[in-house]
Amino acid sequence: MSSENRTKPCLFSAISGVITLNGKPVKNAQLKRIVGKAHAQGKVTDETTTDENGYFSMPAVFDKVLLAKVLPMEFSVPQEIFVYYEGKEYDIWSGVKRKREENSESRGKPLVVKCELEGERKRISVNDNLIYTRCNWDVEPDPPMVFDPPEDDED
Repeated sequence: MSSENRTKPCLFSAISGVITLNGKPVKNAQLKRIVGKAHAQGKVTDETTTDENGYFSMPAVFDKVLLAKVLPMEFSVPQEIFVYYEGKEYDIWSGVKRKREENSESRGKPLVVKCELEGERKRISVNDNLIYTRCNWDVEPDPPMVFDPPEDDED
């Protein structure tokens, strides 16, 4: 990370990995990443294409405005990644980033994923970042939240 970006909140960490379909690498699939709300002024989109081995890589996205550092507010950034392959759209990542630090989606480790396009979409929470994904990566999810029923007051 450059020294310039160390003071800026990370909106989406660098992500790389392999896209597969039925276990086989997907060549020349188009990936589109959307960071921020569609109607927001700060929305960022970028695209990349998988190579012959299904590999892709996208750099980290940092807040350019620094409003999150100046204004007291909850940090909450929508994140989405779509894959377009053979005329079909696959949603492989949809979440909300709630920590400003880079790689909070993977507890500080680089975000390296393997995504199966026909895989089941699962819900995972990491560092309070709720993510719906078809991807797997080396991360320990948050423990499930357990809510005990309130105890009856006996007076």
